Amino acid sequence: MNKIAMSLAVLFSSAPLFAAQGGALLLPDAADIARQCQQTISQAKIKIAALEKLPLAKVNAVNTLGEWNRINQDLDHFGGPAGLLSEVSPSTPVRTAADACNLKMSALISDVLQSEALYSRFKALKPKDAIDAEARADLLSNFEDRGVNLPKEKRTELAAIFNKIEKLQQDFSRNMRDNQARMSFTAAELKGVSASFLATAKKDAAGLYVLGFDYPEIDAVMGYAENEVTRERYYTGRMKIGGAANLQILKEVVELRKQIAQLTGYPSYAAFAIRNKMAATPEAVNTFLADVQARVATLEKSDIEELRQEKARFTGKADSVLKRWDVQFYEEQLKASRYQLDQKQVREQFPTEPTIAWMMNVTGTLYGVDFRPNAKLKTWHKDVRAYDVFDRTSKKYLSSFYLDLFPRDGKYKHAAAFPVRGVSTLSGQTPVSVLVTNFSREGFNQDELETLYHEFGHIMHGVLSKTRYTMQAGTSVKRDFVEAPSQMFEEWARRPEAGALFNDTCSSCKPIDPKLVAKMDDARRFGRGLKYARQGLYSAYDMALAAADAGDPQAVWQTMEGKTPLGYVAGTEFPGTFGHIVGGYAAGYYGYMWSEVLALDMLSAYGSNVMDVKQGKRYRELILENGGQRPAMELVEEFIGRKPNSDAFFQEITGQRGVPTKTAKQ
Repeated sequence: MNKIAMSLAVLFSSAPLFAAQGGALLLPDAADIARQCQQTISQAKIKIAALEKLPLAKVNAVNTLGEWNRINQDLDHFGGPAGLLSEVSPSTPVRTAADACNLKMSALISDVLQSEALYSRFKALKPKDAIDAEARADLLSNFEDRGVNLPKEKRTELAAIFNKIEKLQQDFSRNMRDNQARMSFTAAELKGVSASFLATAKKDAAGLYVLGFDYPEIDAVMGYAENEVTRERYYTGRMKIGGAANLQILKEVVELRKQIAQLTGYPSYAAFAIRNKMAATPEAVNTFLADVQARVATLEKSDIEELRQEKARFTGKADSVLKRWDVQFYEEQLKASRYQLDQKQVREQFPTEPTIAWMMNVTGTLYGVDFRPNAKLKTWHKDVRAYDVFDRTSKKYLSSFYLDLFPRDGKYKHAAAFPVRGVSTLSGQTPVSVLVTNFSREGFNQDELETLYHEFGHIMHGVLSKTRYTMQAGTSVKRDFVEAPSQMFEEWARRPEAGALFNDTCSSCKPIDPKLVAKMDDARRFGRGLKYARQGLYSAYDMALAAADAGDPQAVWQTMEGKTPLGYVAGTEFPGTFGHIVGGYAAGYYGYMWSEVLALDMLSAYGSNVMDVKQGKRYRELILENGGQRPAMELVEEFIGRKPNSDAFFQEITGQRGVPTKTAKQ
């Protein structure tokens, strides 16, 4: 989550990177980052030392939770933007300096969360209400995760492990982000790829097309190149872009996580990591994954056979065998033949700028907010645009966000929402989030449209949050709930009630063709066996690496993928590209499907009208504004008016889901 600022402040005087409200961003150089980073850490240490000396008898919410909130804000004012710049700055020296600062910040947090003095003060705190109680419980859990209750020698060892993992995670990400791998193809080898894409592709001195591995390139080749050898070569190349270095990093991280479990007294890293999530135990996760696999096994084989038949028709070879590098290509072929769906038509229907404006119109109408472009705010690249968020009724400024939508060298390669600054109603600090994606500039295809809505769901979770403390702001929720709001919001990309606002947004645009949208939805429903089987495999692999007996990551992957119907592709090294489980989704990748269970159940509250603004208001106030300051399950149950269940999720998998009926309390 993965799986991504601002009302901005004057930078690199004595001021933080962002002000609490208003201001502008000055783009830093590497020396600025190094100086401001050290200054921020030094000032934080002074405040932390003072908090450690607070007499236990005087501990209260104001001088402990309130002061901790201020310390967190001071660190986030610099650390949040530094984390963003490490992934998106066009300047290599800036990214390098930001990476170095991130490691220093992480080391500080490791030290702080092992402070017995701080821990004892939070333990002594008597919460004044449920929000304070939840904040206190979260904090105590964070301290215990870092081994505050261990003997000093073990604490020191544990801190060193966490710091080492942080560095390895950074190296893994950098190896992907800064990857310069390219592949060359002749025009004949790229037959079927759109002429408009090829017109903008780079060529070498010999006239060959030179392609990298950003998503627009991946979709162009894997979805449309008719030459199977081209697809095989490109697929294999893509599955090796992490290289031997990332395989070694993942192997080392797995071993270090075993050590964390041993030091903290848990039978496995999975047990350590999941105990504070909604699932609570590895057994619950594994039972859930087994249930998913049982439901999709037959569907997966059926999908594969349909694609194999499509390949046989396309090639004229009745005995054709479907390969992994065939899947995306023949899915597009099947969708074109069966559903008469052409992604070129989809891109024409959803041109870039009108579609972004439409998505904002849909979101603003649903949640009662306005998004106003703010061209005065400086950005880190010319493609980036900034927006301020205002409440539509009160006209009050709420927050800001940035959109960084298109690929470039040295930029984060996937799609994510970066919560650069969290809200705090206690201090009056407003939130800032940044959407980072790698979309085509030629309009949105179906996958990109869903991704746009998905990631903007995360952005709304961040910028509409109204939590008391920054530590619980926005997406600071349990990892197996964080994807629920974003997965639910994907539905708005395909529902006619939302589509009706498209022409209101762009009167000169071609109105959304309901027949096209219907074909898109029909096509989306094909391949769910393959989709959920793959997600189940990723999740099971993640759990295998978090088990007590975890083996070599590449060998484990070869065994697990080898048991699937399409098997393992010799020479590929997928684990070296799987950044989620090196980062925050370790023993947590299952959370995508776990969250989808809750997302589809929450969707039922909207009944047959996803543009029900009354429900949108309830959802904004209950789910989005509360962030992590109330338990996720409590929020979901209150929103839908009952305990959640997995019926809608499994109906989605099996293709039986229709328009949900209203069941929520009105």
